[in-house]
Amino acid sequence: MATIAETLPPAPLDGVTRGWRDLLARVNAQLRALAAHPARSVVLLPYAQLMPLAARLWAAQCPDGFAPRFETTRNWAARVGWFAPGPHDLTFDHGRDLLTAAVLLDGAGLAAQRALLAGPLVEQATQLGQIAASLPPALRPDWAEQARAALPPVGDGPLALEAAVGRIAIAWAGNSDYATDVLFAPRVVDALDALLIVPGLLPDPLTETLAEHYFEKAVLLNVQSDTPPGHIALHACADAEDEAERAAACVLRHIDAGRVPVALVAGDRVLTRRVNALLAERGVRAGEALRDETGWKLSTTHAAAQLMAALRASAPRASTDEVLDWLKVAPAFDAQPQRGLERRLRRDAVRGWPQAALLTADQALTQQIEALRAPMSAARPLADWLAALRTLLQGCGLWPLLVADVAGNAVIDALGLNDEALADWRDWPVAQRRMGLAEFTRWVGDALEAASFRPPHPADAQVVVLPMAQLLGRPFAALVLPGADEQRLPAAPEPPGPWSAAQRQALRLPTREDLREAQAAAWALALRVPQVDVLWRHADDNGEPLLPSPLVQSLQLQELAALGTEARAARFIQIHPTQRPQPRGDALPTQPLSASGYEMLRACPYRFFALRQLGLAEEGELDVDIDKRDWGNWLHDTLRGFHEALRDAPDADRLALIDAAAEAATEGLGPSLEPGEFMPFAVAWPTLRDAYLQWLAKHEASGARFKLAEESIDTQRGPLRLKGQIDRIDDVQDGAALLIDYKTEPLTRTRERVKAGNEDTQLPFYALLSGADAPRAAYLNLSERETPSLNELPDLPELAAQLYEGMAHDLAQIAVGEPLPALGEGSVCDWCDARGLCRKDFWSQG
Repeated sequence: MATIAETLPPAPLDGVTRGWRDLLARVNAQLRALAAHPARSVVLLPYAQLMPLAARLWAAQCPDGFAPRFETTRNWAARVGWFAPGPHDLTFDHGRDLLTAAVLLDGAGLAAQRALLAGPLVEQATQLGQIAASLPPALRPDWAEQARAALPPVGDGPLALEAAVGRIAIAWAGNSDYATDVLFAPRVVDALDALLIVPGLLPDPLTETLAEHYFEKAVLLNVQSDTPPGHIALHACADAEDEAERAAACVLRHIDAGRVPVALVAGDRVLTRRVNALLAERGVRAGEALRDETGWKLSTTHAAAQLMAALRASAPRASTDEVLDWLKVAPAFDAQPQRGLERRLRRDAVRGWPQAALLTADQALTQQIEALRAPMSAARPLADWLAALRTLLQGCGLWPLLVADVAGNAVIDALGLNDEALADWRDWPVAQRRMGLAEFTRWVGDALEAASFRPPHPADAQVVVLPMAQLLGRPFAALVLPGADEQRLPAAPEPPGPWSAAQRQALRLPTREDLREAQAAAWALALRVPQVDVLWRHADDNGEPLLPSPLVQSLQLQELAALGTEARAARFIQIHPTQRPQPRGDALPTQPLSASGYEMLRACPYRFFALRQLGLAEEGELDVDIDKRDWGNWLHDTLRGFHEALRDAPDADRLALIDAAAEAATEGLGPSLEPGEFMPFAVAWPTLRDAYLQWLAKHEASGARFKLAEESIDTQRGPLRLKGQIDRIDDVQDGAALLIDYKTEPLTRTRERVKAGNEDTQLPFYALLSGADAPRAAYLNLSERETPSLNELPDLPELAAQLYEGMAHDLAQIAVGEPLPALGEGSVCDWCDARGLCRKDFWSQG
């Protein structure tokens, strides 16, 4: 299917055009009947996208004389008056209303629950505010009194907070002034000759009240259409990705056939964004050939993510990951020092930035970071926080990026970061409450989450993304409706808010029946588009089966739709199986060789090539929980500290020494350790500690004495350079060195290692490292639930000699260019970091 680059001529839309011509003819007739001057008359439309369309069609139909003003209630109110909200008014601006909600909750004695209740209070007040704003100011107290009577009394039961929030929301909505109040003002009434109302699909309380208020001048005019149902094609899809691909293909097919504009109904925003991305790959991009009238959450834009990265990195206990995320998006930080800092912190697994800042305090980059973070600490009013945030953004280089970006400007406007807005914040009494950085960060996130971003778009687009309810009066040649399953397109949508059906009626909120009728009306409009594709999936993301929407099932029962044909073009791809890689490693270093490195070579030569010779080992994660490996490292540190202290003070209290060593090892985990995070291991420690001291007494009674711990050795043994660290070396009674490796695994697994003979590498490698004449080597099992036991490896000299011979032979083979194939065998592939590199899952099985 070809990429779409140019706008094609629209298909004929006679039904919609006739509907508009009839409506505008009735508008003209009503103006004459009321002796109303068009310039002093208003045609009230249900949503703003109809305004330019209506004005254009009026100019074409009535080119001579004056035209009425085509308005929505919001546009009309903004044109005839200027509104400044009061200190505690409901503004429908989520950021401002959250601050007012916090003050109202404090005043109601609910300061302790402020963080929990502020969001629900704003949500309920916003819904009630739509009803309160539809009433003349003089009638609002009566509505508030009736609304309070519909709520249960506030008591001490489990629903006490919900009841309190509902009453605060009613009081807030009922005592606010609104921008649309000006429409009830006598001067506006006197200046108007006629009000012609075109209702939308869902009843609008404000337009209904205006019709009553202007009863002598108001006329209700419905959009009428004699358009017959279009050609309806049904597409049952396997899953979400199949649905998105088929929806995008349907859109492209309509464009190719010249059926533009195409309406893409946005019932599921995640699905719609995936369809948009697929269309963008074929040249139908937002802002060019595609107009998205629904927008998306401002918090999902790159600009918002940059700002939130800077805020999260400023927290006193920010994680290292959060600070590194900020460094990577902020231009003020040089890339090379960033990379060096990240490598060091990942190598040492430093999770918390406070610890990282201490470890790297001598680095210029850390000093730059801390200088920017330092002012973001003390509690302050909102205006001061916003000023500090702007300074932070300027200091790290993000501010110019926001100013130069459309979404960045939307972020600035949503938060009020410009000079004029900052002055307004300082003058607003509600914004004077002091808050900490955590509360401010939460406020910023909520404000960005509630705001919508709509990128600039051309007036004429090939594809228009819109809600189904806004199909009213819109001329489309084709329509694609994905998400037509039982969950995303119910016959009766769930009413928002916590109110019961009786309460919704008392509060004058839309009922389930209202929503059902509006959904049915929108569905009927969708089916009148000349070409309609309806898509749904058989199963949800979690594998649960899905049925088509009841609306779709009705079409199927009435046999009003046909099965849709596959719109995606089939492509034939020549299969080229991936062969197992067999690289040569003779040009790359193989030494020094460690025990783990040689184990890697034996398990899979390609793994050794990729991870050791090429050094492609995956960098460690920072934000991870304490696990078994951390417990093992902690135990190593504890026993090292204990034995070194005991060697210096052999007569000291052993229990006190080992407890002190354990405390020092715990402190070594760093300040990033969350309270209680080490508790599961700490609970097991006293039992293991006592058992270890008992074992140690018996071990020493046999003549063994501690010599060294965590001994790092880098030595040359013939042609081999060996490197490693021995957990512990003891001197035993016969004068030999006992090489000990700690194991925290189950005892059965340790015993299997000893039985493995020449399959075991670690202890023979220890023997080669030590260079002792007649060493002994053993695993000391320190399992949490079993008694410590020493498991010595027999025939150590012979096994060490065999290991040396094998290592020398294998490295010699690599040096002469012997391939290092990927074996793809055994459990090692299940957790190998190089699995994606060797492409094991794509090998030819032939």
